Amino acid sequence: MRKGYFYPLIFALLANASVAVGATAVVKPEVAMPPVVQSSVSSQEGKVDLNQADATTLQRELTGIGKAKADAIVAYRESNGAFSSVEELLEVKGIGKAILDKNRDKLEVN
Repeated sequence: MRKGYFYPLIFALLANASVAVGATAVVKPEVAMPPVVQSSVSSQEGKVDLNQADATTLQRELTGIGKAKADAIVAYRESNGAFSSVEELLEVKGIGKAILDKNRDKLEVN
């Protein structure tokens, strides 16, 4: 009588195991690679050109520069013309010496 229960139980166990192994082998997770974005306002040294960068680029690339300060930099450039030096950034409202010093190595003026 024991043989009557043993073989169907083993068969069911093996069938479940093969289905589980087959299901996991079929599933392949897709890995999405983030797009590589090259900014046209950055030079080859990785510096941001104050006279060409838009507000989004300034905000993304510079430390301590949020949306309001990035917009202020662009507005200053539009009303006063191109920056003649990186130090002229101090004339923009909200930009102080500390922010300029943090970002000096990332900035250039062309």
